[in-house]
Amino acid sequence: MRHNKNFNHLGRQAGHRKAMLSNMATSLILHKRIETTVAKAKAVQRFVEPLVTKSKEDTTHSRRIVFSYLKQKEAVTELFRTIAPKISERPGGYTRILKTGFRLGDAADMCIIEFVDFNEPYTLGIAPAAASEAKPKTRRSRKSAAKATDAVEEATVVEGEAKKAAPKKAAAPKKPAAPKAASAKAAAPKVAKKTNVGKKM
Repeated sequence: MRHNKNFNHLGRQAGHRKAMLSNMATSLILHKRIETTVAKAKAVQRFVEPLVTKSKEDTTHSRRIVFSYLKQKEAVTELFRTIAPKISERPGGYTRILKTGFRLGDAADMCIIEFVDFNEPYTLGIAPAAASEAKPKTRRSRKSAAKATDAVEEATVVEGEAKKAAPKKAAAPKKPAAPKAASAKAAAPKVAKKTNVGKKM
C-alpha cells in the first residue's frame, strides 16, 4: 500500500529517476537555467534546493554530501564557488519555474527552471539601474523628448520675437486696437445667431 506517499515517480524506476534528477540538477547548476516539463522541474526543484542550502557552509563534509547527490566535480565546484556567494543572504526559494506553453509533439506542459539570483531583469536589486538606462530607447520617450525640445525652441523663438517687437509696439499708435474690438463685436452677433438657431430647434 502507498498511503500518504505523495511522490511523483515520473514513470521511472528509482535508479533511473535518481540519475535523471542528478543530471538535470547538474545542468541547472552549470547553465543556471534549463527547459523541461513542469513535472520534472518540480522534482528537480525539490532535489536541488537542499543542496544549495548545504553549499552555504563551505566545508569538506558538505562538499562530499553534495557530491554524493550530483556525482560531478565541476557542478560541485560551480555550486560552492559561484552560486553560494550570491545566494548567501537568501533564506530559501533559490529557483523559480516559468511556464512557457505546451510541447508540439505531446502537448506536455513546458517550463523554464532557473536560479532566481542569476536572472538580472527579474532581480529587484539590479533592475532599476538597467531600466533607467533603457528608458530613452523607447519610442514614447523619443517623442516626448522631441516635443520637449520643440517646446523649448518655440519658447526661445517667441521670447526673441517679443523682444524684437517690443520697441515697435511702443512707437506705434493705439489705433490698431479699435479694429480688433470692432471685429470682436462683429463676431459676437454671429455666435448669438447660432445659439438662437439652436434654441429654436
